[in-house]
Amino acid sequence: MTTVDTEPTVQRRALSARLLSANTFWIALVLLALIVVFSAMAPDSFLTFFNFQQLFIETSVLLVIAVGMTFVIITGGIDLSVGSVLIFAGMISAKTMEWMSPNQDASNAGWGVIIVGLIVAIAGGSMWGLVNGLLVARANIPPLIVTLGTLGAALGVASLLNDGTNVRTVPLELRDSLGFGTLEGNIPNLVVVAVVITVIFGLVLHTTRFGRYTFAIGSNAEAARRAGIGVTRHLTNVYLLTGFLAGIAGFMSLAYFQSTTISGHTTDNLNAIAGVVMGGTSLFGGIGTILGTVIGVFIPAVLQKGFNIIGVQPYWQQIAVGAVLVAAVWFDQQRRRSQNKR
Repeated sequence: MTTVDTEPTVQRRALSARLLSANTFWIALVLLALIVVFSAMAPDSFLTFFNFQQLFIETSVLLVIAVGMTFVIITGGIDLSVGSVLIFAGMISAKTMEWMSPNQDASNAGWGVIIVGLIVAIAGGSMWGLVNGLLVARANIPPLIVTLGTLGAALGVASLLNDGTNVRTVPLELRDSLGFGTLEGNIPNLVVVAVVITVIFGLVLHTTRFGRYTFAIGSNAEAARRAGIGVTRHLTNVYLLTGFLAGIAGFMSLAYFQSTTISGHTTDNLNAIAGVVMGGTSLFGGIGTILGTVIGVFIPAVLQKGFNIIGVQPYWQQIAVGAVLVAAVWFDQQRRRSQNKR
């Protein structure tokens, strides 16, 4: 009788212990605290539907590439090229839609041209992801070196395609539907796309064999290989996935800004890495969640919005994000040390 009475209590304590030891829980508290503080300081400006709507829109593109970055970092790798790949995908998509349009003006292009532009953006992003994957997994070149090289190469090719200038003749239909369109008049379509991608790949990471292999390789690549996992093939696919998502993000950016953005996404790689790590994904590999990435991506976004509203210089945002990032890495190291002592 006593055992039956205490079993729910034991289960609750075990659940509480797991919750308190999870990075996601603590980083969610940080995000919640930021929202509460800024809401108290500027309730009429920060705590509004319009402000949060804009916050979600501005974070959508970064969230898509951060989802791919989560897979890479869980394997123990890194991808510095995603921002440049995003720019390349947007550029090659815009140029393709121009080439298919009369007088090379895609402003009035229809859905046939737009769909081709989407396919080209995805193919362009996937191509760079495949290059990264082959060089990392098959040539055994460190991912930091490989993706640092493709960072410059992708940005350089994007600039060459239009002589270093942006393409501004983006289809109005694309702008009005994906860029500024809304679902039921309230939910931006960009946000819907980002949420769908996040949910799909969250399920892939946490419920499929592909996800299990990703965690296994990040925990111990040699052990994964001896267990029969095709580590080389899987790593190639992970980088291919990251490029694929960067291609989608490039098309989303094209729709929202109505232009290619050669100089607008050069720090997206660092922002994505920071968001993923702040969300609890370990730089040492083997640990991470898509939910944590979502939370981590929103922390700098909320900081930027809040500081802008209350009139704080944006330099403080960089300091605050840097402090949170260092704290997240320190917490991860402390957790690993405590686990190794057990």
